[in-house]
Amino acid sequence: MKGFSQRWGSLPDYIIGITKEIWEERGLHTLHETYAEDLPMRFPSGLLRGRRAVIDGTRATLVEFPDRQLLAEDVIWSGDEATGFLSSHRLMTTGTHMGHGFFGAPTGKRFEVRAIADCAAKDNLIYDEWLCRDTSGVVIQLGMEPVAFTRDLIAREGGPERAVKPFHPDHDEPGGYASKGNDHEVGVAYADLLTRMMAGDEMSAIAQHYDRACRTEFPGARRGWSHPFAEQHWMALRAAFPSAKWSIDHRIGREDPRMAPRAAVRWSLTGKHAGRGPFGEPTGAEVHVMGFTHAELGPWGWRREWTVYDEISIWKQILLHTGMADGPRAGAKIDGHDGTALPYAAS
Repeated sequence: MKGFSQRWGSLPDYIIGITKEIWEERGLHTLHETYAEDLPMRFPSGLLRGRRAVIDGTRATLVEFPDRQLLAEDVIWSGDEATGFLSSHRLMTTGTHMGHGFFGAPTGKRFEVRAIADCAAKDNLIYDEWLCRDTSGVVIQLGMEPVAFTRDLIAREGGPERAVKPFHPDHDEPGGYASKGNDHEVGVAYADLLTRMMAGDEMSAIAQHYDRACRTEFPGARRGWSHPFAEQHWMALRAAFPSAKWSIDHRIGREDPRMAPRAAVRWSLTGKHAGRGPFGEPTGAEVHVMGFTHAELGPWGWRREWTVYDEISIWKQILLHTGMADGPRAGAKIDGHDGTALPYAAS
């Protein structure tokens, strides 16, 4: 690829290769070669600016999870050498909680969750990024309850006045990537389907357009089969934020040899917590949900779908608004489950 190291034969090679170098080979020094000095890196939990912040954050995560692995499942991409690329990289990330950090004191427990990173790249540098992991899935698998964990996190960060504020587009900083993706028919069709569903009155679209044996995955490491499971989770999200603005922020469709047609959509909901659902009674909190979805098309409709958003950051926005008055006590039991597949975070 023009402008990139000759080590990489394609954009997926580059994205998968540098990820492995950084995380599994502990090559933090390679970030100086592959990350722009002043890039913005957006997480649902907040905004980092600059390569040094990325290096510091990576080191802290490796201290907390020394055996962390990021296993590449797919890279769905758009763009070209002249204008730059956008890669939407889906990973299965695993690790053992052996050190102190964001998730508190070590528990010795392992987690397996999905993450999706959208990276803008040109001339061998990542210069703009959006990234989300299934944080509530990690929390649950480490044996904690999401609301109690979030309340504790706010306290550890110094209380509501000093706690790190989750990402909101009003606080965004430009990084240089302005494209909205491509117009491939697979991406267009899937983005339109999500938009119809999130309009609130076309949940029947899942039964019409998804394979009856579809496998769908949602935050909290929740995974299930067929139409009712997918309908339940998409409806529940919209029910919690019925008047929030729905936006398709980036859209890619691709067809590659030996692979099913795929779509990658980055989307958002921005507005009030005004409805009942997985986040409890309505609070009126202003909430921004940064969401990522990958989907594969089969002969009988959409057959695989992976959706990632950060329920902990959603709870944090709600609790900061309510003054942390609501929610279960610290150390509350996880609703009788074993910490692997709650239908919803406890409210």
